[in-house]
This record gives sequence, structure tokens and C-alpha cells, in this order.
Amino acid sequence: MKAFEANFDGLVGPTHNYAGLSFGNVASEKHQAEVSNPKQAAKQGLTKMKALNDLGLVQGVLAPQERPDINTLRQLGFGGSDADVLAAAAKQAPRILAACCSASSMWTANAATVSPSADTANGKVHFTPANLTNKFHRSIEHEVTGRILRATFNDEQHFEHHSVLPSVEHFGDEGAANHTRFCHEYGDAGVEFFVFGRYAFNGNKPQPQRYPARHTYEASEAIARKHGLNPGKVVYAQQNPDVIDQGVFHNDVIAVGNRNLMFCHEQAFLNQAEVNQQLNDALGGNFNVIEVPSNRVSVQDAVTSYLFNSQLLSMADGRTLLVIPEECQNNPAVWAYLSELRDGDSAIDELKVFDLKQSMSNGGGPACLRLRVVLNEQELNAFNQSTRMNNQLFATLNSWVDKHYRDRLAESDLADPQLLIESRTALDELTQILNLGSVYPFQR
Repeated sequence: MKAFEANFDGLVGPTHNYAGLSFGNVASEKHQAEVSNPKQAAKQGLTKMKALNDLGLVQGVLAPQERPDINTLRQLGFGGSDADVLAAAAKQAPRILAACCSASSMWTANAATVSPSADTANGKVHFTPANLTNKFHRSIEHEVTGRILRATFNDEQHFEHHSVLPSVEHFGDEGAANHTRFCHEYGDAGVEFFVFGRYAFNGNKPQPQRYPARHTYEASEAIARKHGLNPGKVVYAQQNPDVIDQGVFHNDVIAVGNRNLMFCHEQAFLNQAEVNQQLNDALGGNFNVIEVPSNRVSVQDAVTSYLFNSQLLSMADGRTLLVIPEECQNNPAVWAYLSELRDGDSAIDELKVFDLKQSMSNGGGPACLRLRVVLNEQELNAFNQSTRMNNQLFATLNSWVDKHYRDRLAESDLADPQLLIESRTALDELTQILNLGSVYPFQR
């Protein structure tokens, strides 16, 4: 059956801010305490979604989290009215308040791991939300993420939703940011590629020394079991610990894949030649790799430009498009290399550049903003069509952002009770626009 790769991008939430919460994410730490522009951030994301929709690609929208997260603050001992909770948290634990106001759910590459129906034992599309245990501000996302995914992919005949893995470090799961699916045609049984940072139950194995390895081998194995994958069509690879220590906190900062092509840095994985061979064998041959050498693009340039946090997309006419942030164009080494790829005899035919500065300053590029979901024709018609990008939804969501979002937000604004009211009002309206039902705690 014919199938399509759909991209579901996360809407940037009303509390988008630069609190520098993500240790190991160079951009997040670098821009801490800067003033953000939530309105601009949301519009930049919507512009990318609409542009890809206009190219004929299937594009969807995923709703953000409710922030500030009053429920979590109450669990941590802050009481009284909502305004009292915010005031007390701001005075006693401002970093906890900042964590409970994070809009990082915009990076839906971390939302879940998705296995297409062609790969699973029961022939359904499987979703497992990521537990994101390594970062507190992200570990509080998965419950609402699960509700949003269920409301978006809401036909039990076609979609199966799982609970998260145990929320402990041994099963740290960062979702699709460390997962890629390879295939020749989207509707074929594919090879699912799980990338991890460390072994949780074997401390003698290599691991980074400076920054945390967020994702474990054991988590990847567990997801493959839950999704009913064919063991012969699963490949596991360990990230190079040295590049994690240089700021490569997820695999999608150092590698991206689509169909039978992987575009990666030559230092991306441990035992990289062996990994490439395993992928080729599992795919049955004709697996292509573009390995970028360090003498052309350093790991540092890859991290600062987010070269590999790009979207590698197959167009209807057979061309391959690479979607990149402006930072790639502004880096001489990266742009020179990309220009040679585009103009030469490589598998990449076209480059498309987007301004995503609001997201990039917090450590997320084009690929961070999307969750890939391969759908056959029946599944394409079965998901919640109110979340599918089109001209009308683009106009509606832009008007919604203009109505509800601030164009300036500093960390000191997070305790403003009015921000909570604005956020809840916006999200309540959004659930009606996207036909999600009651997915947020304040609606239940």
C-alpha cells in the first residue's frame, strides 16, 4: 500500500523563554536570561509548516503543553491560589518555576517514538511518549503529550498508544530525536535505527564524561519490544561519547536519515563503519551514507549551525530536499560544503533555508520541531484532520497567535498570574480549533 511520511510540528507555546534549563545543550546555556519573543517563535514555526505543506508534503500540528504547570508546582509543596503558587515559587525556587514554565514541548522530535504499521507485528502505527527523565522540565511533559497524541491519532483500528517507560535513569528515553527509520519505499517494511548514549546496566562500557548521555540502550530495546518490531529489522548504535561531550545531546544533532539515505558526521557513532554495514545488511543493500569529514565541517560547526538537525525530505518528483536553519548559511565552512553537495553528484538535490532563530537560540532546529509519522492511505484519512495543515488552518493559527501571544517575555515575567490566564485562554481555544477535546489539566 502506498504510504507517506508526514511531519507533525509542535506549536511553540505562549511561555517560550530562555531559562537555560538544558545542561549539555550549548545553545540553551549560551542564551540563558535573554528576552524571548513567543509570538515570533510561533510564527516562525508556522511558516515552516505552511511552506512544507505548499510543497505537497503531509504536514500536521501538535499542540503545546499547559504552562506554567501549576499542578507540578502544587505537587512540590506550593499552595494557595494559582497566583499564590506562582508568587511563592518565584520567591523560594525561581529555577523550579522556570522549569515549570518551559515551552520545550515545541521540539516534538522528543515527544515520542513512532513505528509505522509496515514494521509492527499487529499492523498498526505505534506511539510511545518519551519519558525524558534526564531533564526535570521535560520529564513533566509525557502525560499531556500522550493525551495530545491520542487526540491526534484517535482511531483505534489504525493507531496503538503505549504508556511511557519507567521514569528512571536506567530507561531514559528521548524519543524520535534518537530514532530513525530507513526503507526503500515508505510502505515497505523498514529498518528502525535506535541510537543511545550509554548502557544503564553496564558501567564498564564507554560513556561521556562532561555531559550526560540522556538515552539508554535498555530504553531502545524496550521500545522495540513494545512496538512488536522484527529483531532482524532493528539496528542499535551508540553515539560517540566524545561528540556528546562537545554538545551533541541527541543523535539528531549529528545525523539525519530518510528512506535509504543517512547524512551524518564522520564522528557520529562508535564503530561507525560497522554501524553502516549493519544498516545496509538489514535494509537488504542499496543503503547510502553521506559522511561529512571533520576537515570540512568540525563537530563544533555542526553543533552551532545545526547542520544535521535538518529535515531530509523526499519530494513527489523524486528529488531530495534538505531543510536547514539560516545558521547553516551563515557558517562559511558549512555553507561551502552544502553548496558542493547540492551542486555536485550527491543524493541531496535542493536546500531550503528557514529563519528559526527563536527556536535555535534555545537549542532546536528544523528537525527538533517535527515528529515523523509514516502513514498509509487509510491511516492518512484516519488521523484527526483538524490538525492537518492547510491554508485555512495556517490563517486561523496565525490569528490565534496574534490574539494570545506576547512579543516579549523575560524570566521575571514567568510569575505574572496574567501569563497563566493568557496561556490557559489560548490553549482552551486551541483545543477547539484542533478538535482535541479536554487534554489539559485545567480542562479536566
